[in-house]
Amino acid sequence: MHGEASTSQVILGLSPLVVSLSIFVLTYAIIVTERINRSVVALLGAGLMVLSGVLHQTEAFHGIDLNTISLLTGMMVIVAITQKSGVFQYVAIKATKVVKADPWGLLVMLSLVTATFSALLDNVTTVLLIAPVTLLITDALCISPYPFLFSVILASNIGGTATLIGDPPNIMIGSAARLTFNDFLVNLAPVAVLVLLLTLIPIYLVWGRKLQATAENRALVMAFNERESITDARLLKQALAVIALVILGFVLAHHIGQEPGTIAMFGAALLLLLRVYDKQAEEQSHAIHHTFGEVEWVTIFFFVGLFVVVAGIEKAGALELLAHEIVAWTGGDFAITAYAILWVSAMLSAVVDNIPFVATMIPVIQSMSGVFTPEQINTLWWSLALGACLGGNGSLVGASANLVVAGLAERAGQPIRFLPFMLMAFPLMLSSIAVSHLYLWLRYL
Repeated sequence: MHGEASTSQVILGLSPLVVSLSIFVLTYAIIVTERINRSVVALLGAGLMVLSGVLHQTEAFHGIDLNTISLLTGMMVIVAITQKSGVFQYVAIKATKVVKADPWGLLVMLSLVTATFSALLDNVTTVLLIAPVTLLITDALCISPYPFLFSVILASNIGGTATLIGDPPNIMIGSAARLTFNDFLVNLAPVAVLVLLLTLIPIYLVWGRKLQATAENRALVMAFNERESITDARLLKQALAVIALVILGFVLAHHIGQEPGTIAMFGAALLLLLRVYDKQAEEQSHAIHHTFGEVEWVTIFFFVGLFVVVAGIEKAGALELLAHEIVAWTGGDFAITAYAILWVSAMLSAVVDNIPFVATMIPVIQSMSGVFTPEQINTLWWSLALGACLGGNGSLVGASANLVVAGLAERAGQPIRFLPFMLMAFPLMLSSIAVSHLYLWLRYL
């Protein structure tokens, strides 16, 4: 497969390696500037890979990981329907009441709720649901929402690290390496829990002690009736039943011989059926259109374009060269390779969105299978997952979830600025990677 694009096929007889790398670098550079929507840039880059002759259309389609696309789309549909029941607002208000509307207690509860939902649903979806409720509660308490939104961002990426479906990079790694839901849970959940608890300590030292709310405002929040947020009890039961089935499917995926993408898509179809089966044709059509309209198509098409761009540089042999370079640079030493992947992933994921970085690294690790044993390759996958998911906390552009929260905050008139966020988040991200380094050493090396 590698380097097969004969020079005659490639435009003007140029080297496939030069053409594919030029398209790749240009695509990334424009994505990082955020001047043009990233999905548009990724799709244009994908088109150029095919039109320039680096890839044939068939090869481009083969490069798209449909398991990742199906899993993301299916989960987005399930959440779009579930949120109509009001269950997420219910949980947030309940959590606030548990801590008697104490601001620091609230910050801890919102972080824990966010991390848990991020592990079970996915972090982008979770912040879409939690951030608006956070803004609502902090507004009622008359306190700055910034420390809360900051903690929600960090908790979403840390919680997302723990499972196969929590963070898009994990979905991609699981799909490419055929790792199950349980593999991720057993190998990554312990360190994710530890990182979350350790991250709350500096947040307490910086903000926690200063967070104060008046007795009147706390009483006002305590008067919220969480039951009123449940707008559709029947839908709530249906949605929770389907989510339970889907998570069970993920846990048993290996035993029933099914891919997570199929399980998520089937769950979505089942929930859509329960939503519309008793409605008239026109009403059904309206409900389905509305649900599909809530899917984050920008993210989905970004993935599609990106997979094709990465397939182009893979076919031209660029990733094989990179893999050889990494192995040569680390002297083929397994421990150094694992640490190098962890730290490099974290640093780069803080600067560029972690999704394109992981898409690039997957074939690189796959091409190391000639050097290391299957068990060692698995450890490299955990290094990549920890580096990419936790590295996403380093800056506002590090992960999709960060940008979602920033967008919601801006709409609410509470903008999160790039540099102030990074000055606090980057050191916290580095400490979480140091903890992961220690974890890898103790557990695998």
